Amino acid sequence: MKLSLKTKSILSVALIFSILSCAQKSNTNAKPIFEDGEAQIVEAFNNPDNWLRHDLWVETEFDTDGDGDLDRMHVSVTRPEQTESNGLKLPIIYITSPYFAGVAADAPGTMWNVEHELGEIGEERFHPEVNRRGQRPIISNSHIKKWVPRGYIVVHSSSPGTGLSDGAPTIGGKNESLAPKTVIDWLCGRAKGYTERDGDEEVKAYWSTGKVGMTGTSYNGTLPLAAATTGVEGLEVIIPIAPNTSYYHYYRSNGLVRSPGGYLGEDIDVLYDFVHSGDEERRPYNNKTVRDTEMRNGMDRETGDLNEFWASRDYLNQMDNMKAALLMSHGFNDWNVMPEHSYRIYNAAKEKGLPTQIYYHQLGHGGPPPISMMNKWFTKYLHGIDNGIDKEENKAYIVREYDDRLKPTAYKDYPNPEAEYVKLNLNSGGNSSGKLGLDISSNQVESLIDDYNYSGKDLATTESSTNRLLYTTATLTEDMHISGVPKISVTLSSNKSAANLSVWLVSLPWDNSNKVKITDNIITRGWADPKNYKSITDEEDLVPGKFYTVDFELQPDDQIIRKGQQIGLMIFSSDSEFTLHPKPGTELSVKLNETSLSLPIVGGKDAFKKATN
Repeated sequence: MKLSLKTKSILSVALIFSILSCAQKSNTNAKPIFEDGEAQIVEAFNNPDNWLRHDLWVETEFDTDGDGDLDRMHVSVTRPEQTESNGLKLPIIYITSPYFAGVAADAPGTMWNVEHELGEIGEERFHPEVNRRGQRPIISNSHIKKWVPRGYIVVHSSSPGTGLSDGAPTIGGKNESLAPKTVIDWLCGRAKGYTERDGDEEVKAYWSTGKVGMTGTSYNGTLPLAAATTGVEGLEVIIPIAPNTSYYHYYRSNGLVRSPGGYLGEDIDVLYDFVHSGDEERRPYNNKTVRDTEMRNGMDRETGDLNEFWASRDYLNQMDNMKAALLMSHGFNDWNVMPEHSYRIYNAAKEKGLPTQIYYHQLGHGGPPPISMMNKWFTKYLHGIDNGIDKEENKAYIVREYDDRLKPTAYKDYPNPEAEYVKLNLNSGGNSSGKLGLDISSNQVESLIDDYNYSGKDLATTESSTNRLLYTTATLTEDMHISGVPKISVTLSSNKSAANLSVWLVSLPWDNSNKVKITDNIITRGWADPKNYKSITDEEDLVPGKFYTVDFELQPDDQIIRKGQQIGLMIFSSDSEFTLHPKPGTELSVKLNETSLSLPIVGGKDAFKKATN
């Protein structure tokens, strides 16, 4: 039987319509797909041209900009079109930030001047203004290409006092926890959203399953923790990346005024100015109320002591209500937001019995876990797929020094359960190189003279110096694995009433080659104020010539020191990269027989002996 040309044409058109109809039906009925415990990219969700993008304002229960109205947070939504065309409900990945609408330029005089004596505050600094950027309805494009195709709705919001959100930035204040809580309440049907900042037309999140996960890096990683500490229902899992978990630990160290790495002279009020991109008309009120009153009265650059202002900005103190599962991520060589920030929260969450895991790499600031790890955690806690992530025996994934950042090694926990503290003593010769080991310490006093003009690297690489004390182990004959938080006890006196105290743990000989890795020279570091030898809440002036014992922790680390290297303990005063810069000349004297380093070594004392014989 032969078909006419007309009949063939009709059949061809019918076939095309049938194919298009099936494709449309397939797209309309698309749902998340899971393999190996992970959400897979769904082709029907993978075309950005079909995503729905809109914004709104969620009304909070607080007013922090003094206008008499409840603050509203600006929120944007990116979702697959099937959430509209077919009533598909999906879980949420939520990112909130003070950075989305822009930050202040790096103008001269923005940072505090650090070249002054301890106990002084220095001259007033310059206050820059932020030129707000962005255009509705988009707040940010971050994370959407990663998660929307895998069957999630991505939600962004600007923090209080930034972008088109009402309120004031408080840098760790209560409103920065309550703002994302309220957005989550809206996503779960418990709070009101509006189409306009001052409007009364409501918007509902009818496309939400009520399951929310949060992630982000640095400040954007702090805010998921802030939200989680409220105990808000619906926040099932958080993946903070290099989060600042305590503003005291970020801007102070054991009573000492200490800048974050790379930002010498920054303090909490500098960060306030940096992010304050909100309504220009409300900025004078916010500046007066927050920056020039609360912060000025509470930050205390004169003493560096811990007080109520700082304690209220420490999320470790607010974890009682936290219920969300936690996958923490950090870099051991992050000298901006240092690794203690993640370790302290991981420990506390573990003690609370929360589902917890930690991923550490060996690089600097930022760096998320491998996408597969994040995917499994979001798949488990947001889609409810039983992929066994909560039953894993290994709680720590650590990237080894020469491995790909995306290929971590699994360990039962961090610190390594096989690590034991080994007490190492000091023997004379610190102005050149004294001995660090198990032998009984010399009954001697050795001295150093403060001079910030010499960097830590200068002091570690010179053969001899009056500006530091250096004690080294024997050359390692085997690799040595350090895992945990080194502890230092220094008994010292000063010829002045105040002094900086800095300690570096280094790997020697120092590598100055072009192929040097970030792990090769500095093992870890720490800083303290000897005036706070009793407590970081109350300092007392040092009596010149009187000895005091100062105990503190260095930053957490997990590092394998290669054979052929020596481990060096360097004690000095002002650290040009981190501390204030008083005039050179302060003399510190150290009692060697009352000073020691406790180093967490996998295999303990036996491993140390074996590697140093």
